[in-house]
Amino acid sequence: MNSTVNGTADFAVVAAFPWQAAARMDWRAAVDILLIAVAIYYVLTLLRGTSAVQIAAAMVLLLIFYRVVRWARLEMTEWLLATLFTYFAVALLILFQPEIRRGLARAGLGPLWKRFASPHVGGAADDIVLAVRYFVQSRIGALIVIERDTGLRTYIESGVPLDAALSYDLLLAIFLPESPLHDGAIIISGSRVAAAACFLPLALSAGLSSQLGTRHRAAIGITEESDALAVVVSEQTGAIALAHEGKLEANLTPEQLAARLADMVKGFRSPLAALE
Repeated sequence: MNSTVNGTADFAVVAAFPWQAAARMDWRAAVDILLIAVAIYYVLTLLRGTSAVQIAAAMVLLLIFYRVVRWARLEMTEWLLATLFTYFAVALLILFQPEIRRGLARAGLGPLWKRFASPHVGGAADDIVLAVRYFVQSRIGALIVIERDTGLRTYIESGVPLDAALSYDLLLAIFLPESPLHDGAIIISGSRVAAAACFLPLALSAGLSSQLGTRHRAAIGITEESDALAVVVSEQTGAIALAHEGKLEANLTPEQLAARLADMVKGFRSPLAALE
């Protein structure tokens, strides 16, 4: 008797499985599933480590709650949620605007678009390390952004245009406390200083230390929005930090900074040459 019951249950499970749908699987369906899987993985990668994770989780819970309300036939609550869902598309664009912009910027860094990318920093970037060494010794705050493949024209236009050849003397002249341009960031494009006193987006992640000042938050913020590098010198401690990909490497020495830039920036000479 038990074997008959078990056999009937197994038959029901087999009958319930959509074998016909599986039989219709072809290479198009496989490619379709692969594309969806890659898209989901890419979205999760963008959201990882950001405040958007909590927002996405709240939206999933709201959708589950909506399904429960429909199942329970709570008409007023269902109507209210359905009304709110009509504005979800706009809400998603607003809430996830930084993640969407970051994702599109990264998508534009593929090999196909490299020919339209910004010029790489040349050998004149060695002056950055020499200037940073002076800033550390003199306790002068500085924020230097190095443009790579992602263009920073929006932030360049927020500052004072210079389009001057990058040099040690120019960096000192900009960041000396008496200079009217020492507040804000300078943006280096290629081997030239594109602009000074630029306004950068601040990183607002809850996971950041409360001891980080505006310069450090701006450095992290610009590297979250682009693939730029940001060199920071603390005015209070004289410590050197390097921001990239939304992360901050703190308490670097000038030699370590030179080595890191040599790894990350094409055209940058060896750290030994920078410090001679």
